[in-house]
Amino acid sequence: MGRNQRDPDRVVRGPGPKSRRQKDLAMPKNYDITEEQEPNKKISSRAKVRAKKRDLKKQLLTSLVEAKAEKKEADKIEEEDEIKEEETLQLLSDDDSDDMPDDEFDLDDDDDHVEAEIRDRVIGEMRGEDHEDDSSDDEGEDGELPIERKTKQVLQKRSQLSKDCNDNSAQNLRSHAYLFDKRAVKENNIQTNIAETETFVLPSGQEIEKENTLLFKNHIHQRIKDVVAVLSDFGNKRDPERTRKDYVNVLRKDLCTYYSYNDFLLSKFMDMFPLTELIAFLEANEVNRPITIRTNTLKTKRRDLAQALISRGVNLDPLAKWTKVGLVVYESPVPIGATPEYLAGHYMIQGASSFVPVMALAPQPGERVLDMCAAPGGKTTYIAQLMKNSGFIFVNDINKARLKAVVGNMHRMGVSNSVISNYDARSFPTIMGNFSRVLLDAPCSGTGVISKDPSVKTSKDDSDITKCSHLQKELILAAIDSCNAQAQNGGYIVYCTCSVMVEENEEVVNYALKKRNVKLVQTGLEFGVEGFCKYRQYRFHPSLKQTRRFYPHSHNMDGFFVAKFKKFSNKIPSSDDVKEKQEVKE
Repeated sequence: MGRNQRDPDRVVRGPGPKSRRQKDLAMPKNYDITEEQEPNKKISSRAKVRAKKRDLKKQLLTSLVEAKAEKKEADKIEEEDEIKEEETLQLLSDDDSDDMPDDEFDLDDDDDHVEAEIRDRVIGEMRGEDHEDDSSDDEGEDGELPIERKTKQVLQKRSQLSKDCNDNSAQNLRSHAYLFDKRAVKENNIQTNIAETETFVLPSGQEIEKENTLLFKNHIHQRIKDVVAVLSDFGNKRDPERTRKDYVNVLRKDLCTYYSYNDFLLSKFMDMFPLTELIAFLEANEVNRPITIRTNTLKTKRRDLAQALISRGVNLDPLAKWTKVGLVVYESPVPIGATPEYLAGHYMIQGASSFVPVMALAPQPGERVLDMCAAPGGKTTYIAQLMKNSGFIFVNDINKARLKAVVGNMHRMGVSNSVISNYDARSFPTIMGNFSRVLLDAPCSGTGVISKDPSVKTSKDDSDITKCSHLQKELILAAIDSCNAQAQNGGYIVYCTCSVMVEENEEVVNYALKKRNVKLVQTGLEFGVEGFCKYRQYRFHPSLKQTRRFYPHSHNMDGFFVAKFKKFSNKIPSSDDVKEKQEVKE
């Protein structure tokens, strides 16, 4: 028998003790009963706060509704008043329509005054105002309305303010007369000077010195543009009282101040370039040239090198069509001189202008080549690259400290056909000769690399140019004497400088043509500007057209000069032979 199975024999005696303790059942309380039905119910503090908020909301709503209603009533009253005023004015205009066509009053002053009185009286009666008292108080001696008097007062104030502003502006213009034309300010009024703008008024030398202490660079730059514009059309835009020399002097002083050049160097540039090209040249010297690298074909190809650098995040492009090994670098996440490719000797950081003399020299495999001024070794490694590490390269530089960089670059680039020496290049013919080709990158004033060395702007003078020119003449004669005219496919000398001065370039080349049995030949370069055959007081050999000049503003590379000689005799001409050459040329 289960536990819950009831025993029929068991007697039920009644509820147990547990059932006795339970209370009687009761219905649950109704929670919807309000406080009025149960006044004795206790309310919590939160409920009281909620009830207060509800009461406040109701009051706000009722106040808003009442305010809207009042506003509507006020708007209706105002609209009715406006309608009444318009009807009254319309009645007045209708009564006088026969005498006043098109709503224009043609009455005398007395009629106007009477009509104004009638109109004010009607409007005052509509608004419940005492028109007689107000009119007696408001009307002036001339019978003006208050609004007319206020209008006159406002106009008077405006005229006074404009007069004061004109006085102050004229005073400010006079205090800053250096920024404006004095003839444009007359009787406190600025007059237009359209006719005067066509003719630029040139300041005197004393005025320029005073103004330079006050003017900013943009004002000087504007005056440079004005003077250049006058000089470009001097016959029409000139000041009749000033000469061309006066304009040129002012322009030279402004250019010296604006671009921070000394007077000597800027005068040289003004003699060399036209005015428009001069400004472009000076501007190009203020900007750094792009970073260029040369592929070392002894170890890699340009395509492979470009792919390796691009994979490292370097942004680059081929340099130009005239070179097959150059690359220009626009952006690099790492220093371009610290990549694994650079340390492995796959490329050389080298300016685009340094490619040009080696390309003009065109060394051939198996030849004997001399690099007289080789440091830091960029051109020498390019020569070894073109010679495919064959033949013989004699590398020389007078500065022993700079030869360390040459040795390092030779090892890094894998050059194995070179010998490094430390001699004065002027005495080189007595030490060693019989070279097939000679490269002379002569020391110079550096006027073509001002963007790299801005100190050239103020540090060079006539004596520096003269010293460089004298040294270059000695070096070029030594280079010619070190070359063998009988060498097979040889006998070539390339002279180059990173200067744009005629005294360091064309004059030195012309001197070599007179002193040695050499002639100028084509450089093999498809770009560049021809050298000078006539320059100021100089008259050079006509073959100087075959030399090449490179400018920053034209070719986006450092200023450079390249000349290529062909030696046709090892004999050194005597002084009599030189005189005969000069007589024949004359």
